[in-house]
Amino acid sequence: MTARSVFLLAAFGPALAPAADWPEWRGSGRRGEWTETGIVERLPDKLEPVWRVPVPPGYSGPSVQSGRVFVTGYENGAERALAFDELTGRRLWTRDWPANYRGLEYAVGPRATPTADGDLVVVFGAVGNLLCLRAATGEPVWTKDARADYAAPLPAWGLTAAPLVHGRLLIAVMGGKSGKVVAFDKTTGAEVWRALGGDDSEPGYSQPLLIRAGGRDQLIVWHAGALTSLDPDSGKPLWEHPFKIIMSTPIATPVQAGPFLLVSAFFQGARLFRLDDAAPGAELVWRGKSDSERNTDTIHALMASPLIDGDHIYGVCNYGQLRCLKTATGERVWESQAATVELGRNVTAYLVRHGGRTVIFNDRGELIFARLTPSGYQEQSRARLIEPDSKAGSRRELGAVVWAHPAFANRHAIARNGREMVRVDLSATSARPAPRSPRH
Repeated sequence: MTARSVFLLAAFGPALAPAADWPEWRGSGRRGEWTETGIVERLPDKLEPVWRVPVPPGYSGPSVQSGRVFVTGYENGAERALAFDELTGRRLWTRDWPANYRGLEYAVGPRATPTADGDLVVVFGAVGNLLCLRAATGEPVWTKDARADYAAPLPAWGLTAAPLVHGRLLIAVMGGKSGKVVAFDKTTGAEVWRALGGDDSEPGYSQPLLIRAGGRDQLIVWHAGALTSLDPDSGKPLWEHPFKIIMSTPIATPVQAGPFLLVSAFFQGARLFRLDDAAPGAELVWRGKSDSERNTDTIHALMASPLIDGDHIYGVCNYGQLRCLKTATGERVWESQAATVELGRNVTAYLVRHGGRTVIFNDRGELIFARLTPSGYQEQSRARLIEPDSKAGSRRELGAVVWAHPAFANRHAIARNGREMVRVDLSATSARPAPRSPRH
């Protein structure tokens, strides 16, 4: 390092990591990682939105790409996709389609976060409408219907899995009896392959995940009958571990870190697998022993995926207990109710890794900066991001919840409830760009 470079580093500090979008569920790669630097160390007592806009009711989180924010909702018998200008909140377009919610539990709105990919955005409705749209205009490129095209039964809580992109393919959990998972050519909608058909297990509510292990790409699908790995190019099975889920409720997204793959169920707790590094395969390391929702061991997750951090795992159990486990054994190290406040059924919070700390968004609409270590829960700051207003399904202190995962993009947080969406600036003063005029 030259004397000049040392001077510049001392004078201006390390370079900021580039601003980043949040194009899909749990961010890029579905890993629940916020990679940007230049974020405030502590949250202010009150978060003032840069903008707030009305949105129709729904559970789908926002996604962000190329200056646009995408979200879905439901009203007056129709589902709706919407796009907003990221800087100003100005609505750019809407796209509606009819959707009959008869027989659907929590009949509020779509569940699946939109998946943005270049000039396309793909949305998936709660009763099986799959639409590939032009990101700039909302014009349909192609559409599919899980029930009409694949004879998919409607699960009690609807179809929830956000489609994912793998090269030229768009992969969706359609839930059909002849194939739970279908891959389409993302530009034409032509079917390329279908997989996991011929049995009676439901698709469940978990999100598919692409990982790299055993020298190749693998598509991880956790459905109500098993944890399965597929070849994402052909749909052919690579390996499978049977795992019959009570009430067909695999919900939390599988988590991969290094050689480990973790799943966690509401009733049956967690299972940790070690991925083979030479060829596709996975070996069970440990499994939870409890099938009870109250007398729990390991982590019995609801919607929030745990985090694997080296020798320890952190996650939120089904009554809101934030727990630390030993990765090697699943043994509990500590438990805290501080992040979620309430001890009650379906209390939850989403965890996002941000450098050496964890960003937590609880279902009370609060954003929290904390450090999770083997020594315990260390809260740094907390502020209300958005008001909870959705039906809770059980007795709750605030009478409502917010269950949509926020987006963390371009040093801002974007969150929605059943009425509105807000964008909040979380950049440190030194990282804030000069003000820009709204785009036209």
